[in-house]
Amino acid sequence: MKVLVTGGAGFIGSNFVRLTLDERPDAEVTVLDALTYAGSAASLPASDRVRLVEGNIADAEVVDDLVREADVVVHFAAESHNDNSLDNPWPFVQTNLVGTFTLLESVRRHGTRFHHISTDEVYGDLELDDPAKFTPDTPYNPSSPYSATKAGSDLLVRAWVRSFGVEATISNCSNNYGPLQHVEKFIPRQITNVLGGVRPKLYGAGLNVRDWIHVDDHNSAVWTIIDTGKIGETYLIGADGELDNKTVIEMILAGMGEPADAYDHVSDRPGHDMRYAIDASKLRTELGWEPRFRDFAAGLADTIAWYRANEPWWRAQKAAAEAKYAKLGR
Repeated sequence: MKVLVTGGAGFIGSNFVRLTLDERPDAEVTVLDALTYAGSAASLPASDRVRLVEGNIADAEVVDDLVREADVVVHFAAESHNDNSLDNPWPFVQTNLVGTFTLLESVRRHGTRFHHISTDEVYGDLELDDPAKFTPDTPYNPSSPYSATKAGSDLLVRAWVRSFGVEATISNCSNNYGPLQHVEKFIPRQITNVLGGVRPKLYGAGLNVRDWIHVDDHNSAVWTIIDTGKIGETYLIGADGELDNKTVIEMILAGMGEPADAYDHVSDRPGHDMRYAIDASKLRTELGWEPRFRDFAAGLADTIAWYRANEPWWRAQKAAAEAKYAKLGR
């Protein structure tokens, strides 16, 4: 099997490549990645079964040559940070919308199986006391340029399935955590702050709830959908990991031997969604998928250990990420 992974040098994509090599000995993987600040060749495993192509998913010529060779395209590539989208929305439009369009036109020409990775943030947010969870039928209600462009990319995929018969599926996943995540993201930012002797930062009161899932569970679900999912369907991926940000930051501090209150509150993000919650019952009942990492505390401990052991990987990113946050007052 020849697998083209867009964004495969990023956090979730590089972990997907590693899982694919471990569990699919017949697979050969080509990674297409622009190697922006969030992607790194150092995140990819050294293997003669992996080829890295540096390029942009909005470049039709580069995309078409690679799609022509592939049996399946797994589309992770995206601009994905809310703060960055508020500061400059254009790269999100270019990558998330134009890039997805470019890929869809290529898989349409070549009849290639396509799986589109998306986010639960397309659905907006839920009230803290609302018992409901997101389902595949929840109306889209994005809050930021990031989530709006991801919602648009989902709709492009749906339209290309219906109008042109493209063989595609979509998955919307909750917040991922685990190894190889860029230090601008919430969990690695706090871990690396503590490792650097800096107090962690919490937006507002920290009551915002996210539905956490280990990256390996996300990626195992993606393969389940590619193998057995129904063309044209959307599957939500989650592991029943709802926790508010205040609890998570206090767990990080406690797990690193620091006082649980040794953090600073900073100004909240504009339009900060309150709660995400995934109903993954369709994925579980129809396709038989189950998460392996059910204990968030254990997964968090493993993640902390990874960042302790891999400082050379993240140290170079840290100063630039914190300079951006300082400019925003966060």
